[in-house]
Amino acid sequence: MFKYLYITLFALFGISTIANAQSDLAHEIGIIAGPITLQSDFGERNNADTNINNTGIGIGLVHWLNFSAANSRDRYFPEHFKIRSELSFSRTNLRHFGEWVERKPNELFATQLRNMKGTSTLLGIGAQLEYSPFRSIHNFENSVGGISPYFSAGFLVSYYSAKLNSKLGDMTLPTVTPGKYLTPSDGRAHGFSNETGIAVAATAGVGVHYKLTTMSDLMFETRFQMYSSDWIDGLNPNKQIYTENKSNDWQVWFNFGYIYYLEF
Repeated sequence: MFKYLYITLFALFGISTIANAQSDLAHEIGIIAGPITLQSDFGERNNADTNINNTGIGIGLVHWLNFSAANSRDRYFPEHFKIRSELSFSRTNLRHFGEWVERKPNELFATQLRNMKGTSTLLGIGAQLEYSPFRSIHNFENSVGGISPYFSAGFLVSYYSAKLNSKLGDMTLPTVTPGKYLTPSDGRAHGFSNETGIAVAATAGVGVHYKLTTMSDLMFETRFQMYSSDWIDGLNPNKQIYTENKSNDWQVWFNFGYIYYLEF
């Protein structure tokens, strides 16, 4: 399962090697942080309480390759695209919210859901292509106080750790955990699992850069990440039986960042 991590590290090493061999590449580094909402099997889909309360925090270290440093300004790609590599970390505490917890709060099913808790921790590394369609890179870099919207797309390879427990006791007991999560699923003994693993995430984002000084920017971004696994949160009811469990886990990250331009 670590092959995805090796491939990603090899790809990023290759990008770094190419960058060092090319004198016309500029480098930028930055830090990003902000709230993450994890859309998982905890809580009810499209429920406001679930979206608000199942929110964690993410932080990342980012590096950009800027191709415009020594290129003619009439070339489109180096004036509108950057390659971005990233190492990020996030942690989200998870609870059940919504109709099935609130409608009949004194029934066993609602009590079991209310007492179930989970934690999802993710460490990701990957790369994205960042596209600024409205302003050229040179134009933005020479406009202190200016803004430059952008779109991004790429992938991350994430090491995840999912941990679950219940205040009621042993989660393998039917008096503690709803039958939906006790049914075997996807090679596991139950529809829940305390486990670690590797998952690939496709990413897509939209954001804006603000030119703070000649050598620094601020940024704000909204990013969507869809994972290749449905075990990120530790819950995955058998999809053949519980067909409402339609999609893998995904998250939305609202992050703010500071970027500094390196002078080499």
